Amino acid sequence: MKVGKRQTLKVNRISDFGLYLTDEEGAEVLLPNRYVSLENAIGDEIDVFVYHDSEDRLVATTEQPLIMEGQAAALKVVDKSIHGAFLDWGLTGKDLFLPNRNQQGGVIAGRKVVVWMYIDNITGRCVATQKLKAFIDNDIITVEPRQKVDVLVASESPIGYRVIINSRHWGMIYKNQLFRPIAIGERVEGYVRRITEDNRIDITLQRDGYGGVSDSADVLVRLMQQNGGVLPIGDNSTPEEVHRLTQMSKKVFKRAVGVLMKRGDIVAEPTQIKLK
Repeated sequence: MKVGKRQTLKVNRISDFGLYLTDEEGAEVLLPNRYVSLENAIGDEIDVFVYHDSEDRLVATTEQPLIMEGQAAALKVVDKSIHGAFLDWGLTGKDLFLPNRNQQGGVIAGRKVVVWMYIDNITGRCVATQKLKAFIDNDIITVEPRQKVDVLVASESPIGYRVIINSRHWGMIYKNQLFRPIAIGERVEGYVRRITEDNRIDITLQRDGYGGVSDSADVLVRLMQQNGGVLPIGDNSTPEEVHRLTQMSKKVFKRAVGVLMKRGDIVAEPTQIKLK
């Protein structure tokens, strides 16, 4: 039974409290009635998340948590005690514990903290930690340039934002590469822009190369179709106007317009572009 993970388990028996599910080794866990359908029957397979409830019993849920074992996420602090803080991880009736020993800096109720989730080797329970260095590193790089990756914004510096890539590596998004505001705790899709000789990873939020420009050109076509065939932005428009209407930097917008003009799909004017 994999605590802290989603897994497919089989209905073994039905009780007044819910369904008892088993794994391939015969270990059993309760799926409470609030997650059970009248259509469920013995032998059915159900995708569930397994964890310990507030009474320290192993239970299953069909809810999707905001974080699982081996992942990083930004979670809201919902309460504090003398022993630690409690985080909203998306499960009904149960918060994720962040012990005092795992905290770093001030933890304030109502704010989000960036944490990693692991399974405590003594209690077997899901636990959060803000001390990320033991879990996230760039010793062995598992991504490559231009690869699409999951990006979690962890902290801000004068030159950019330090991010967690695929819950595994550290990376950086430089402020001069940004075409829209981002915030600490935000999770976005990004692309690996560069990997340096000393294993530093630079991230961009826009896809590089022709593929990215082609994607942006398709976005412009859809926006024009939704707006009567016209977009009121062009070469004379400000970067702010371009971003407000397209979520693109002006540089990417101009490249995409060039692709559409070569295709013969649009007419470009100083203050607007329109479909032919």
